[in-house]
Amino acid sequence: MTEIITGLDLSLLEILALLGAVALVMARWLPPAARSRATTAAGAVLLASAITLTATGIRWQMLPVLAGAVLAAPFAFSSSLRRRTGRPVRRTRWWLALPGSMACAGLITAGAVAAWAFPVPVFPVPSGAFAVGTRMLQWTDSLRPETFTADPLDRRTVVVQLWYPAQKSPTNTPQAPYLGRTEDEARTVSEALARATGLPGFLLDDIPRARTRSVFGAPVAREGGRFPIVLFSPGSSGVRTQNTAWAEELASHGYVVAALDHPYDSAAVVLADGRTITTETVSSGDRERDEELAAGWTAVRAADLISVLTRLADLDRADGADPLTGRLDTGRVAAAGHSLGGAAALQAVRQDRRFTAVIDLDGYPHGPVSPALDRPALALTQAITPDTDPRYLPRLTEVLERSMATSYRLTIPGAAHLTFTDGPLYLPPVPSIVGSLGRTESSRVVTAATLAFLNTVLRGVSTDLSSVFEAYGDLNIHHPNTTR
Repeated sequence: MTEIITGLDLSLLEILALLGAVALVMARWLPPAARSRATTAAGAVLLASAITLTATGIRWQMLPVLAGAVLAAPFAFSSSLRRRTGRPVRRTRWWLALPGSMACAGLITAGAVAAWAFPVPVFPVPSGAFAVGTRMLQWTDSLRPETFTADPLDRRTVVVQLWYPAQKSPTNTPQAPYLGRTEDEARTVSEALARATGLPGFLLDDIPRARTRSVFGAPVAREGGRFPIVLFSPGSSGVRTQNTAWAEELASHGYVVAALDHPYDSAAVVLADGRTITTETVSSGDRERDEELAAGWTAVRAADLISVLTRLADLDRADGADPLTGRLDTGRVAAAGHSLGGAAALQAVRQDRRFTAVIDLDGYPHGPVSPALDRPALALTQAITPDTDPRYLPRLTEVLERSMATSYRLTIPGAAHLTFTDGPLYLPPVPSIVGSLGRTESSRVVTAATLAFLNTVLRGVSTDLSSVFEAYGDLNIHHPNTTR
């Protein structure tokens, strides 16, 4: 398929098919002298584009457009056929033709609106000085039993995707697909995400077509020294790739981002041997029981983050065979996460002194609130509305107020829960779902705030964080509680 035209969310071929369909509907209303030529031209454009789209892969959004064109075609071509056969040309009365034309136009419009609402995601170009590479790792912790299975010999395995500063690749180098190593894996994951969210699978059919801004296996950047690390845990049923735009932006500024799939929690985890593990974390419907379950899942995720940090430290100390050996700064590490992953990041930092800072992207702090945090924290939250869980802010505030280090809570006006993911790039721009910041502005605000925090706490850049954060939303600063 030809490249999607940003803003229109349609490829050139799709635009031609759309225009051809509209022209066929309109042809019936043209003067007789122009009607035949317009119908022939519109039919030729529509037929050529439809054939090409079918051969290259037609999107479901185009089906209503083609259906509208097919319904309009007999009426558009009837006068031309009658004229050629010598039969008298009769034109249907306008009040009889109008409902049919409106129905065809409605189908065509529905297709265009669907393409706008569910586009192929176009990832923002990272703004940093580095190109971005990506690679996959899979690690099994021989000391940790897999608690989601009954097999006592089963050990915890996690899949990790790294985004890292890379050398610039040749112009024609393929960019990494979104959601998986291959388009087939991406389709498996997108179908699982649709099931997890209760959406019909076809609505997310376009996501596996997307290409990111990183390159699989790109050589590590020669310059930049040792790179600080950001470990990332996705939301409940989320997947490692759900914050790809965020990860690529951080990597372009000299960070290594390691995002985890949590087997039996993430919607779908495709292992190296081809097996697919789907989620088994299901709400019970009882508030107290669900809180207990969420605390347990959070503990497993926190242990995953700690385990991966140990593996990255081993990778950095390896014998030099790995391109990242000697390039990972395990003394400057932030734990981050979205939603349930944010809760896991908060727990991991409490448990492991190797973490320098923590970022919670709109995550309710499940699990214990003690011991108190003693490293800098940034909590980005959605706009608070009457529908927000009334326990959320008090719980988060309690965690931050108990902190022994300066912490920040930045509430972003116009943000919703999925604003902090890639969701705005491919979901309908409905404020209650993805917020009202827009497809590209959502990512820009979240990454800008994150980078300012990371540059300050991991790189020691002198920045007035309060001034930076106040430009993006409503800021609350919690200064160290030295009485504990």
